[in-house]
Amino acid sequence: MHNFIRIVSYALQADHDRVVWILTKIKVQKMNLHSSVPQHHVDFGKQWRPKNTSRDADFKVIRVPQLGTDFDCAPYNIKGLYKITIMHGHNRVYFGDQMVEFKNHAILFSRPNMVYRFETFGIQSPGYLCVFTEKFFNQFVNIDDYPMFRQGASPIMEISEAQMETFMNTFLQMEYEVALDFSYKYDVVRTMVLHLIFDALKLQPAPAFQVRESNSALRITGDFNVLLEKQFPIIDPTRKMKLRHPVEFADALNIHVNHLNRSLKQTTNKTTSQLIADRITREARMLLQDTEWNITEIAWCLGFEDLAHFIKFFKKNASNTPSGLRKLLVV
Repeated sequence: MHNFIRIVSYALQADHDRVVWILTKIKVQKMNLHSSVPQHHVDFGKQWRPKNTSRDADFKVIRVPQLGTDFDCAPYNIKGLYKITIMHGHNRVYFGDQMVEFKNHAILFSRPNMVYRFETFGIQSPGYLCVFTEKFFNQFVNIDDYPMFRQGASPIMEISEAQMETFMNTFLQMEYEVALDFSYKYDVVRTMVLHLIFDALKLQPAPAFQVRESNSALRITGDFNVLLEKQFPIIDPTRKMKLRHPVEFADALNIHVNHLNRSLKQTTNKTTSQLIADRITREARMLLQDTEWNITEIAWCLGFEDLAHFIKFFKKNASNTPSGLRKLLVV
């Protein structure tokens, strides 16, 4: 208990160096407030994961846009990443079967595997982004207990200019703490991330903002295809498919699995399971033809823990066994 009080006290303490550092940052941010941001930076963070394998790999805070920084980008369907982003500009955010439009400031919360995309209008001003793993909050809180990270929740909240400044200052403080040589700095940062979450929970909920229906079946189909195709091609026998089942795709798309099935059936005349099976079969054929990996390795990469299950699946969908097809290809 005493350690916790000491950590919180440290987090709330505003010593002279910190105040000077933060005020300098705020001044720079205000000077750049109306600077133009290239459109590709608006989606910054969707494909981000830190290279570092140390504790720093569980949390990162960055300014958007952040130019000239070396990142190891991976498909955004990688599991374990949560993101909190503050944005300034006119944007539409598409997620699940909904679209939210905001014209000035907003805060976005996204959970692992969630698919969303932006449509931008005009000049986009700088904001902030933090990315963290579930491990970052282990033995601290269950991050999934908070409403904005639950399945089906709207991830976007419109905020006022004053609220934007408050959130910006919190991100500045996090940036300052991460740069310190202090053993408990990530405990301090965790309290700040929770402050962001608690402050956002006090705001008016997103459904009160402008939410419009779009051609949801087509858009859901497009987002499903993005998630599916991002897993291919498999070029490394140590890399394994993350999403294989309809419910996993539905969870990533923030919709119910029945809604996903109806949308795909409407646009492709196939079920979710059929589309997944077709793509896995096509990838299996290519791996059997183009690699020397053994069939057990190929089965594992495609998400099959049991070799017999993979052989049965392949025979059903390709009218041949994996070894039988490979023999035909050799001939």
